[in-house]
Amino acid sequence: METFPQGFPNLGDSPQPLYVQIKENLRKRILDGTYRPHQKLPSESELTRLFGVSRITIRQALRDLHNEGLIFSSQGKGSFVSKPKAVQTVRRLEGFGEAMAAQGYETTARLVSIEEIVPPQIVRESLRLSGPQARTAVQVKRVRYLNRVPVSLETSYFPFDIGRALFNQDLSGDIFPILENLLAIPLGAANISIDAGLANEEVQEHLGLSEAAPVLQVERLTHDRSGRPIDYEFLFFSGDSFKYRFEIDRS
Repeated sequence: METFPQGFPNLGDSPQPLYVQIKENLRKRILDGTYRPHQKLPSESELTRLFGVSRITIRQALRDLHNEGLIFSSQGKGSFVSKPKAVQTVRRLEGFGEAMAAQGYETTARLVSIEEIVPPQIVRESLRLSGPQARTAVQVKRVRYLNRVPVSLETSYFPFDIGRALFNQDLSGDIFPILENLLAIPLGAANISIDAGLANEEVQEHLGLSEAAPVLQVERLTHDRSGRPIDYEFLFFSGDSFKYRFEIDRS
């Protein structure tokens, strides 16, 4: 039985076809950030030596990674890691991290700010904030990362009686589980609108985009199960990093 360099598995330990084992090993390294976006993968001859298999087997593994959109090829230069692109299929209400974890991606969030403010009028109306004691909301700004690459800037607004509890929470993941599990708020439905736009200065700064780069703009108003609006979000995704896919039926 052959042995392999540190970090590479012994392919004889699995009943899966060799090319599948190699594909999954390289896929894991891409998704966990070992291989970074636009980084060149080892050459076919290097992979052949590392895994101790034929070049045909390596090419099949690379072909599958290419079909998944995880790598791209440059004629005469080799294979490179693609910038991660999140595809969220909309069947049910779920957070970004929940949706991406199901696909094997690593997601995190960096808190930019959290503060009590008087929000814009559209937020006040959508969250039904009225009266002198109920006009403020908690604003949470975060940068979301996919495989350690910044892909979105999100600004969320919560009624103060809900949002005040977020000041003491770890906001490096999805907020939906916090609302459900720690605050015992059963989530219901959400209204989502999607538009195309250009990155403003704030989005450019946090996502590392060039001036007037294309972005996907998403607005989402989430309600609890009783129908009360509890979360109004503005999400800005870099144009080449995210895609919504909807599954609907006629009934």
